[in-house]
Amino acid sequence: MIRLRRGSERGQADFGWLKAKYSFSFAGYHDPDQMGFRVLRVMNEDRIAGGGGFPTHPHRDMEILTYVISGGLEHRDSLGTGSVIQAGEFQRMSAGSGVTHSEANHSASEALHLFQIWILPEGRNLEPGYEQRSFDDRQDTLRLVAARDGRDGALTIHQDVEIYSSLLSAGKSLEHSLAPGRHAWVQVVAGRVRLNDQSLEAGDGAALSEETLLTLSADQDAEVLVFDLP
Repeated sequence: MIRLRRGSERGQADFGWLKAKYSFSFAGYHDPDQMGFRVLRVMNEDRIAGGGGFPTHPHRDMEILTYVISGGLEHRDSLGTGSVIQAGEFQRMSAGSGVTHSEANHSASEALHLFQIWILPEGRNLEPGYEQRSFDDRQDTLRLVAARDGRDGALTIHQDVEIYSSLLSAGKSLEHSLAPGRHAWVQVVAGRVRLNDQSLEAGDGAALSEETLLTLSADQDAEVLVFDLP
């Protein structure tokens, strides 16, 4: 079964400096039918104007991943981390027992475009942690970018999930097998793809359950994120 979440149907917010689209209920957007999928709780697509940002604020008991599509995200946290996440880089912050951080557009003039993803952790009060990494080998393959065991250079996430990223050339196809009892979320970042027998474009997401095989075919150059979930 494949359930589509069209980009055009997502919740939206416009704060001037921030334009956000919410796949699931978040902040002032609430839809009781869209509270997340499995352990995937937040899938926000944010565009932050030059000079804009989130002041210092707290998190706890959440695995937070950020993927920067274009621009640079300046990050500072109570763990002592100070960094800029550049386009194409992934960041993992485990909030665990508690962390505060701030996020801002590193540029005063250029826009920042990113996805922020929250995953429910496998336990409470875990030790907070931080990782940041780029993956240059995503072309026409499903590159593992986060996993519980951090294998193959992936970020380590405290949940039984596997997250893949792919830059898929027009005309190319990829397959991913789902083990019994596993589910998947597919998020199209750019371009247009066919997921099994469904057509998806940039901004669209899809939840898969009771499927054994996930097939992605690019109608045009595309970028996708694939979440293998318990």
